[in-house]
Amino acid sequence: MKLVNVAEMKAIEAEANLKGVSYESMMERAGNGIAEVIKRYFPLIADQKVVALVGSGNNGGDAIIALLELHKAGCQGFAYLAHKREKDGLISRLQTADIEMKVFEDDPDKKDLFTRLQEADLVIDGLLGTGFRLPVRPDFAEIIKAVNQEHFHYKVISVDCPSGINCDNGEVAENCVTADITVCLQAIKVGLLTFPAYQHVGILEVVDLQLPSGLEAEIAVKREVATAECVARLLPKRPLQAHKGTFGTAMVIAGSINYTGAAHLAGHAAYRIGAGLVQMAIPGPIYASLAGQFPEATWLLLPHEMGVIQANAAKLVLQNLAKITAILVGPGWGQEETTREFLEKLLSGKLQSERKRNGIGFVMMDADQEFPTISLLPPMVIDADGLKLLSKLNNWEQLLPKDAVLTPHPGEMSVLTGLPIAEIQSNRLEIALKFAKEWGHVLVLKGALTVIAAADGRLCINPIANPALARAGTGDVLAGIITGMLAQGIPPYEAAVAGVWIHAQAGIEASEKVGHPAAVLAGDVVDAIARVLARLG
Repeated sequence: MKLVNVAEMKAIEAEANLKGVSYESMMERAGNGIAEVIKRYFPLIADQKVVALVGSGNNGGDAIIALLELHKAGCQGFAYLAHKREKDGLISRLQTADIEMKVFEDDPDKKDLFTRLQEADLVIDGLLGTGFRLPVRPDFAEIIKAVNQEHFHYKVISVDCPSGINCDNGEVAENCVTADITVCLQAIKVGLLTFPAYQHVGILEVVDLQLPSGLEAEIAVKREVATAECVARLLPKRPLQAHKGTFGTAMVIAGSINYTGAAHLAGHAAYRIGAGLVQMAIPGPIYASLAGQFPEATWLLLPHEMGVIQANAAKLVLQNLAKITAILVGPGWGQEETTREFLEKLLSGKLQSERKRNGIGFVMMDADQEFPTISLLPPMVIDADGLKLLSKLNNWEQLLPKDAVLTPHPGEMSVLTGLPIAEIQSNRLEIALKFAKEWGHVLVLKGALTVIAAADGRLCINPIANPALARAGTGDVLAGIITGMLAQGIPPYEAAVAGVWIHAQAGIEASEKVGHPAAVLAGDVVDAIARVLARLG
């Protein structure tokens, strides 16, 4: 699903018009599509009273056509016009259908408006369109105030965007409609997936205007919104003759004496998403606390220094990468200097050959065996403390394997970029794309409405903001999910998009199961992955 700004949408419509789909046809399809969405959510429409708030632009026309379609289905309709629409055939159609209407200027005390709103079951918001810029004019502000004041009586369905939102940057007017459902036309507008606008959007639906395929203006847009349909297409098939090797091996290098849970959550998530085998590379002292609760994993016990991964552990990891198809570094590491050195040695692969003297853990080396001096790293995810330590390495972006996936939250992004968190949060799309291109890797900027950006200019927003995921450990779960998908051979950008969407949906599932988002634990999110996959088929 494309994510467009206002100028891009206008260009798409203009090209479609030139290629045979007139603006009038687009409006007709938009209005009919909106009506179909409303009937899907409110199947007893014949018993409903519907008020359409009609502006002077195309959104107002869409609202009228939707009202006409709902009238055919038996609803009792009423059109409230912000301004007279002179020489408008749509007004004639309302009159022919015997649908009552009123113009704002003929209702100076808003008595008619309040009466109709108090009786309404549904309100179609077609006042202000995607071209709106703050502030709201006084006449429209009066109507919006009335809508918000009486909103508890009815559900509001906004056409393309709630009136009062800047669809390019997400700014919200003092008087702004808060929709229960927003029905976008052909594509979702960028501003709707930006705060504070997102808080006014409600459920997002999209109507396909059936425009000609191959529109250059549409193809040029590289921004997308993650959907169930696109994620389902990315998941690998599970053939009957498959074996564990079919679905790859993920190595999870995680944990320290203070953060054992991070390793377990990440590894468990990698398994839940479908990896064939998960090998846990952990500092030796935390093995006893993890092994009993994670019998499915295999273990690579790493040299440690006071319970954190020690620098020379890089040799052991590099020695054991032959069958690894994806690697995760960072969860639960801590930020000790010896672990930073481990990361540097792991990424550089420039190790002096050295004889192994002491066996550590369950993967043992022969006494006279030498370590390789060069290693080709598999696809990699870098998360949590791994990102903070990465920032301390010179030219770190050049050390990473091609298209590595970085998964910072805003605080970690601030460490990586040197930018204030407030600046990052106010320009999430632009900053994510800028640094993905600059670094040459896939960037997952976490948070409400997570942004995924690729070095080639592709960008995707996950259209979910879920407080259930505002909990320690859920980032480790996301990192494990993405790693497990990489292990199965899904390309890095696609793995990140699908992983973020599945993670967010698992948060919703977990919240519904436990009964409240405040009660969700990271382990609940891991357990919910299976239910999300079942829905995807």
